[in-house]
Amino acid sequence: MYFTLSLVFIALLIIGFLFEKSLEILNASYYTKAIPAIFKDFFSQEDEDKNYKYKKAKFKYALIDSSIGFLMTFLFWYLGGFGALSTWIENISSNTILNSLFFFGILGLVSSLVSLPFSYYFHFVLEEKFGFNKMSMKTFILDQLKSLLLMAILGGGLLSLVVWIYQANPEGFWWMVWIGLSGFMIFMTAFYAQLIVPLFNKQSKLEEGDLKSSIEKMATQLDFKLQNIYVMDGSKRSTKANAYFTGLGKQKRIVLYDTLIKDLETKEIIAVLAHEVGHYKHKHTLWNILIGLLQTGFMLYILSLFIAPHSQMSLWLNQVVAQNPYMNQSHFYLGLIGFAILYSPISTILGILMNILSRKFEFQADAFAKKHKLAEELKSSLLKLSKNSLSNLNPHPFYVFVNYSHPTVYDRCVRLSDINIDSND
Repeated sequence: MYFTLSLVFIALLIIGFLFEKSLEILNASYYTKAIPAIFKDFFSQEDEDKNYKYKKAKFKYALIDSSIGFLMTFLFWYLGGFGALSTWIENISSNTILNSLFFFGILGLVSSLVSLPFSYYFHFVLEEKFGFNKMSMKTFILDQLKSLLLMAILGGGLLSLVVWIYQANPEGFWWMVWIGLSGFMIFMTAFYAQLIVPLFNKQSKLEEGDLKSSIEKMATQLDFKLQNIYVMDGSKRSTKANAYFTGLGKQKRIVLYDTLIKDLETKEIIAVLAHEVGHYKHKHTLWNILIGLLQTGFMLYILSLFIAPHSQMSLWLNQVVAQNPYMNQSHFYLGLIGFAILYSPISTILGILMNILSRKFEFQADAFAKKHKLAEELKSSLLKLSKNSLSNLNPHPFYVFVNYSHPTVYDRCVRLSDINIDSND
């Protein structure tokens, strides 16, 4: 069984990587296709050329980055790196919680250090070349340190809770962990903007003026109680623009990037916000929370079957992850690594299903804005944002099916325009 499970691991790792790269290559094959005809009046030949160069540069970067990451991960596992790290940690401490924290802490730190030069290149070379990067070196370094600190505090705290529950009730730990993680997920959904975002960005209440008055008028017309409108200094990192709706109940708020306010006219911003209100009216946030909780519960239940204490499956899983067929003791953290690999096909399928649902939600939110006579403004905002961010205007349909959480700009504009155009136009 050990050797069979090893072959399964090898197959899952390689097939997963090749599937991902094949999708990216397939998508890249569409880079040279002409943009859809309905965009021709909005995008000049110079815009198309710049868009192509950006997509090509990002594709090459992602291919090198992910290939090196995959190769290092595969070799680390195949050469017994997980097992060696586990043995070293076990010689230092016999406390299961501390061992788990050391194990994942070291892996996380090494992973961050390995990815650091790639992250630097992406921001200060690739994004800089196309005029997107506005990040200073100080901001870049502070972002890295803050991310590591958050990972240590939040990730370490949750991991400690999970291991503690597993030790206290190994047979029924999955549903107890599910309850704890569910509470955490709901809490973070409600308070993420107040607790996490300020660590990285400044959020200021929208100042009095025409924009705020127009937004308040829109909220009244849409029967949407809105007291919290914030502007975030997204321009400290990039010229790319965004807006989002976050929070639950009285904590809900709309956040506008300062770059969005700069790039769009007032009516276009109103249309974008009407789209976000559409998500709220259709209860998309609540649906996403519910589905996320169900997925988490399902995953934890499957996990419990693989790492049940004293089970032969748990031992086999540990032996394969450690690449040591003579290991005679199971470790919780090795079981988590093994389960993550075995669960990856299920995770991919669930991700595709969630993307299908998410694209449906986006169409519904667009339809809400269209219902309130903002279709043209929303369409023009989509085109402007796509143009300014050099978005892929003609992605491969299968790549969209697997990876896109939002419909393509083409599909959204067609629906907003009430026209029926052949997809090859």
